[in-house]
Amino acid sequence: MAALLHAKEMALVALQGERDHFKAAYEEAEAERQRLDEVLQQLKRAQSGPKSERLDPEQFQLALENVEQDLATAAAAREEAAVDTPGEGRRRAPARRTLGHLPRHLEREEVRIEPADTTCPCCGGAMHEIAVETSERLHITPMKLRVRATLRPKYGCRSCAEAVVQAPAPDSAIPGGLPTEALLAHLAVAKFQDGLPLYRQAQIFARDGVTLDRQTLSDWIGRTAWWLAPVWERLVRHVLASPKLFVDDTRLPVLTKGKKTTRTGALWGLGRDDAPWQGALPPAVAYLYTEDRVYARAKEVLEGFRGVLQVDGWGGFKRLIEADPAVTGPVTLAFCWAHARRGFVEVHQSSGSPIAEEVLRRIAVLYRIEDAIRGQPPDVRRAVRQEKSKPAVEALNAYVEEQLGRVSGKMPVAKALRYLRTHWEGLGVFLDDGRVEIDSNSIERRHRVIATGRRNCKSMDLT
Repeated sequence: MAALLHAKEMALVALQGERDHFKAAYEEAEAERQRLDEVLQQLKRAQSGPKSERLDPEQFQLALENVEQDLATAAAAREEAAVDTPGEGRRRAPARRTLGHLPRHLEREEVRIEPADTTCPCCGGAMHEIAVETSERLHITPMKLRVRATLRPKYGCRSCAEAVVQAPAPDSAIPGGLPTEALLAHLAVAKFQDGLPLYRQAQIFARDGVTLDRQTLSDWIGRTAWWLAPVWERLVRHVLASPKLFVDDTRLPVLTKGKKTTRTGALWGLGRDDAPWQGALPPAVAYLYTEDRVYARAKEVLEGFRGVLQVDGWGGFKRLIEADPAVTGPVTLAFCWAHARRGFVEVHQSSGSPIAEEVLRRIAVLYRIEDAIRGQPPDVRRAVRQEKSKPAVEALNAYVEEQLGRVSGKMPVAKALRYLRTHWEGLGVFLDDGRVEIDSNSIERRHRVIATGRRNCKSMDLT
């Protein structure tokens, strides 16, 4: 009888464990369903909702992050419940071999864990080390503010009362100022690379009891920019001397002095990325600011450049090749297939146009070819493009001309087709030059950090 009761109790425990397992699995699945439903609703609003309700595409990432976080929370709860199930005991998690996965340049901090007892359980003798099992995890030390005290002792002569010797004070980026050069570099990287406005940085410092107002931080950044100006000027000259550049601009709201409103300036990105064709020059990006975006500004930014410009279809770039070569130099425009594709994507999403779908299918063929030859030398890329891409481009040209003769000129798809025809010569440059990419996405990706800072600064201070 006792054995029977014990067996029933064990069966009950097993059923309870199975119930808890399925309950956790259900909660995890339900959390995923709810989050994915939310993402779906956001996508619908972004595509067809009122303009005021449409979301920034990058906002979708936030919803996806929530999904992943909820899934991880449910999984952790399920794992903890599994190891704490009565009667099963805590099972040791399998060792995860992470050696070699983390960058070697990171500083290693070793933590050695010795057994509580190194006496042999069999004979009672002393045991010796035969191996070491090592696992690596990514660790971080939070930002730690320190005070650097510079001591300059004075030395005097006991015989000559007036002879005093003291080492000269070290140079400082801000004479008599509070920050060290390391702090100035941190502020600049956080603001311009990480998109962290100065007022948010001031809040971070305040958590450590260091009160720095935004005006002070702005002054430090301005002085840092003055010190770095020669480096920036040399970088611009170095980039403009390249034989091929990606060029694109992005809007930049600028607070007008003495006013509460902003005006829109332009930040021009001049990028060099020769990695896709094994070029010898290192990657580089230089940014130049102008008060507006007109041809005259593009001419100033690119003055003296000679070579291939990978750009979008803006008319200001087209005027460069018509300008005096003595001023701008001979310029070849290579237009961007990603921009040409964009119009057809919008038309297909809004109307399901079969013409737009066919154009997108043909452009996708070109991108698949590019994926296969990325990282190859220029002559190899050109040969493959001549063999595979050129016939596809010629066939697409014939298709575009045919459809333009059939559809109404007022239709949105006709506008997208005319864009292709208008920019056809520049879109075909990549076929004859293995150094040229199919699009200008390289520089547009660099603009993401600018967009991050722009979104984070959508407040009254814009710093």
